[in-house]
Amino acid sequence: MSELLKINDLHISAEEREILHGVSLSIDPGETHVIMGPNGAGKSTLGAAVMGSPEYSVTGGSIVFDGKDITGETPDKRAKYGIFLSFQNPVEIPGITLSSFLRSAYEQINGERIKLFDFRKKLKAAMEILQMDSSYADRELNVGFSGGEKKKAEILQLLVLRPKLAILDETDSGLDVDAVKTVSAGIKAYKEQTGGSLLIITHNTKILESLTVDRTHIIVNGSIAAEGGAELIDEITANGFEKYI
Repeated sequence: MSELLKINDLHISAEEREILHGVSLSIDPGETHVIMGPNGAGKSTLGAAVMGSPEYSVTGGSIVFDGKDITGETPDKRAKYGIFLSFQNPVEIPGITLSSFLRSAYEQINGERIKLFDFRKKLKAAMEILQMDSSYADRELNVGFSGGEKKKAEILQLLVLRPKLAILDETDSGLDVDAVKTVSAGIKAYKEQTGGSLLIITHNTKILESLTVDRTHIIVNGSIAAEGGAELIDEITANGFEKYI
């Protein structure tokens, strides 16, 4: 099986300060990988770098996705290739509805128009999984949304756009127990419907309970300090990161 994502000896800098120091990892199609680590370790930087965030510069190494070297590609091209990134703090976009945003993104990624009726059907089915009121489709994107509603809107995008690889950056951050369950149900539905790959950056193992984790990576001070299977999550939950710092 060919690798879907291969990160090789990746060095990432921001404002002339190196944040990631030679990170390497690979994800096969359909796999679920988890990244954990203390605050400021570089976890979110890795996710943003894979998506091509202009905030960061690649100073060494490479990112290969689905057989293509995307190290120098722009975020919009990476999205079209099938990469999705959720944000810790989703931004508000006044003047465009959630439905319009998602329909436009769907058409851009798939390179074809979709009839409004067909799109509304897809959107309704995804919203039902997340127990979202249908009225949210016609509200301005994230404007006036609570923290939990914004995170649900992120997972709604995941269900509608159906990427090959979804990078979820602390999607569970700030959510109450019920919201975590709902978001987890959305992530599970994405896996079941698409067979896509997941790279989950998290501190909260609750969001992982409905998933089968194939690989766990511990990042400390910009480098991978340990790797293993799902058992490594249990070790970190019990003992923390002290032994790796």
